[in-house]
Amino acid sequence: MATPINQALLRHFTDLRDGEHGGAVTREDKERVFARTVELLDPVARQALDEVDADLLLGTGEVVASGLTRSHEGGLNAMWSLTWQEQRACGAQPIAVVAHYGCDFHHPHLRGNTVGDWPLNVFTEQDAIGQLNTMRVIAAADAHNLVFQESHRIIPAVTTSHATR
Repeated sequence: MATPINQALLRHFTDLRDGEHGGAVTREDKERVFARTVELLDPVARQALDEVDADLLLGTGEVVASGLTRSHEGGLNAMWSLTWQEQRACGAQPIAVVAHYGCDFHHPHLRGNTVGDWPLNVFTEQDAIGQLNTMRVIAAADAHNLVFQESHRIIPAVTTSHATR
């Protein structure tokens, strides 16, 4: 059996081949599928960001979820953001996992604030759980890129001495 990441790619390629998304053909039906996808992804996205918070931010962060929103362009978005004091103080973007379905997209994608698109073809709870490693990589890449935009000093696990941990 294919790995969860490759299963997601196969669902993506099948959707492209068949001109649908999770059995939906019309934009309206695809948006309903996406709304359900956001619900399924919520605990998985929170887990990925909670892990970053525990390991890198020493529990000082806060995960905030936007819920499903409509963009100015007419697409749909949902964002899970991890914010913390050092990040807010320097004005850096939070670490994020973003599910978005652009108004001219065939189907939705995942991304971070600093990381590009990954196909998002989640239709079941198991599909959502299979995205955990993808979300972990997105969150880790965002953290990496934020350090390069700012400095290592925004990561509490780096600035806190081992004696006080």
